[in-house]
Amino acid sequence: MHPPLGEGMCCNKRVNWLVVLNQEVVACTRCPRLVAYREEVARVKRRAYLSWEYWGKPVAGFGDPHARVLIMGLAPGAHGSNRTGRPFTGDASGKFMYPVLYQTGFASQPTARDRNDGLTLKNLYITAAVRCAPPANKPTPQELAACAPFLDREIAGLENLKVVVALGKIGFEAYLNYLKRRGLLPSKKGYLFKHGASYRTPDGKVLLASYHPSNQNTQTGKLTRKMFVEIFQEAARIADGEAEAPLVPTRSPSSHSGA
Repeated sequence: MHPPLGEGMCCNKRVNWLVVLNQEVVACTRCPRLVAYREEVARVKRRAYLSWEYWGKPVAGFGDPHARVLIMGLAPGAHGSNRTGRPFTGDASGKFMYPVLYQTGFASQPTARDRNDGLTLKNLYITAAVRCAPPANKPTPQELAACAPFLDREIAGLENLKVVVALGKIGFEAYLNYLKRRGLLPSKKGYLFKHGASYRTPDGKVLLASYHPSNQNTQTGKLTRKMFVEIFQEAARIADGEAEAPLVPTRSPSSHSGA
């Protein structure tokens, strides 16, 4: 069985920390509600995937361990990542996102079907605020807190990061909460979630906000392909040193939740 680890890590001592971390993530049973739900979904299955052997475990991060851009998602989809074992693989969000990542130079191919499809990421790493599929796609504050130590170690180890693309308000808040846990951000005041907003954060990185590529957003036109391409084009420019975000949080007239 192919583990959901970043490519090339097994042979590189510099990223052995990520191998260890991802093994701990996959073995985690900290949240009883999430354990019960992910395993029930894997056992019952969706009719379209009855022939699949569902992953049914926490989903580790995926991508280039030397990445300069990080995607911060929400959580695995019940019949997407919870089935395939890799972020945004096998669901509608991934079908929308990976062609954009391919177009903007971050992905080796525009499709993501399963862990053995040959997909690799360049200069990009994908993680999530919660590693298990939550009921109704809504993790509790306690579940977010239980996953936080994994996220803290992951971000700290990705030493080349320059840009964080937060998909949805929960992903956006997850990164701000990470900064608060590190003692770098006394208050989240001024950091308002709005698609396209960019902020220079106290750790020297740039936080870009985007609507989540969920069916609810893409099918209604709230998030279009053009809007999403522009987010990752901007991330690439910042990562390459060709553009910068404001030095201080830009206050917006209103925040947009919606993830």
